Amino acid sequence: MTHAFYSDAADKARAELSRSEQAAVESVRRALEDDPEHGRGLPDADPRSESYVVELLPEQTGGRGISVVYRYSQDLDAALILWLIAGP
Repeated sequence: MTHAFYSDAADKARAELSRSEQAAVESVRRALEDDPEHGRGLPDADPRSESYVVELLPEQTGGRGISVVYRYSQDLDAALILWLIAGP
């Protein structure tokens, strides 16, 4: 099982979301523990990790659309959620 964590910035942004948005983001974090490479790949400057984004639609969050941006390291078997980007 992969460990998935929030960065300080993502944790702060998560605290500002509504309860339903927080629940949707937490469901993504839990899903990363089972399949850390299920997001859409992003360019990554670090050859030892891979960056991804999971895009949640307003229908999934009960509020705004949210992009969950994270980095996965196979060496550490860990995912770090870097940013939560909430749309209008």
